[in-house]
Amino acid sequence: MHSFYEFFAGGGMARAGLGSDWQCLFANDISASKGHSYSANWGDEHLSVKDIYNVQAKELPANADMAWGSFPCQDLSLAGDGAGLEGERSGAFWGFWKLICDLDAEGRKPKMVVLENVFGALTSRDGKDFELIAKAIASQGYLVGAMLIDAIHFLPQSRPRLFIVGVDAHLKLPEFSHTHTPNPAWHPAAMIRAHNRLTGEAKAAWRWWSVPQNEKPLLTLESLIETHPQSVQWHSEQETQQLLGMMTPLHRRKVLAAQASPSPRVGTIYKRTRDGVQRAEVRFDGVAGCLRTPGGGSSRQTIMVVHGNSIKSRLISSREAARLMGLSDDYKLPEKYNEAYHLLGDGVAVPVVKHLSQHLLLPIVQLNHLSSHQGQKLPRAA
Repeated sequence: MHSFYEFFAGGGMARAGLGSDWQCLFANDISASKGHSYSANWGDEHLSVKDIYNVQAKELPANADMAWGSFPCQDLSLAGDGAGLEGERSGAFWGFWKLICDLDAEGRKPKMVVLENVFGALTSRDGKDFELIAKAIASQGYLVGAMLIDAIHFLPQSRPRLFIVGVDAHLKLPEFSHTHTPNPAWHPAAMIRAHNRLTGEAKAAWRWWSVPQNEKPLLTLESLIETHPQSVQWHSEQETQQLLGMMTPLHRRKVLAAQASPSPRVGTIYKRTRDGVQRAEVRFDGVAGCLRTPGGGSSRQTIMVVHGNSIKSRLISSREAARLMGLSDDYKLPEKYNEAYHLLGDGVAVPVVKHLSQHLLLPIVQLNHLSSHQGQKLPRAA
């Protein structure tokens, strides 16, 4: 079994994705409510609930093979305030990185680091933030690269996320773990531009990480919907008509097309302000919009179930949102709807983590015969 530290742990969705191949030695999050969810599902033996700047290297046990950090995205998001890594929330990256540097000074640097964030982390402050992250990782003796992986390849949810992976330069790499040129599946134009801005040590340390496409069958949105949800109630007919009234002719035609289908159709709705008017925008393509925490201009997601003349609507339930993140139904959710939605909207899609682990992280640690609590220095690979 291989070991890891989980930072900005939330409800432990990275842990869920890593699964039984990995042992968590330490987990941290600043939120007491998220900490409660984490302990409800994973226990609190290794959990520390406090600001990451107050965590000290001496609190982290043993020698972990990996450190995972899904650091806050608000200041990097395209809907955010543009503060980037200088912002109070996304700037928590530097608290995480100080711990990595302190562990390195003690000879306990994790062999790999994985960072997860929104697509905007590539472009925020004209790419300066991504450059700073890549430079920081390379400066500690890691090879560095990134992939943009959309949960839509695994789940019926559109959720593109940036995964930055650092691997100790002393480690051997499987040949299939990286390519000589960018792969369009994982390396969009914005990432190529971000790579082109790198110089010196960070440029030399860059690797185009690559994993195979997911070939497992996808769940359908309809299969995730609860008939009798516990956390939400169906809207009244008047509320549903109000939603329909907020649609432009384009979106009303989508509803009419769904009504013409012989089988029930499930659509998802986000309310957005367009030209000063609040609009309800619906999609019936079998994909939910990205689950987001309420804030930054984003609203909670609504579903619409259409079957002939029957049109029903309601907020997406907390269990449905959990399913859209790839969590099993035995995952314990907060009783309060807003807490559950916030927890899930901030999380990482479980099957994406699993895929990344199986096809990149595990092959690297296995090739180098790493295991929990291994502490010796490795010879640099030829």
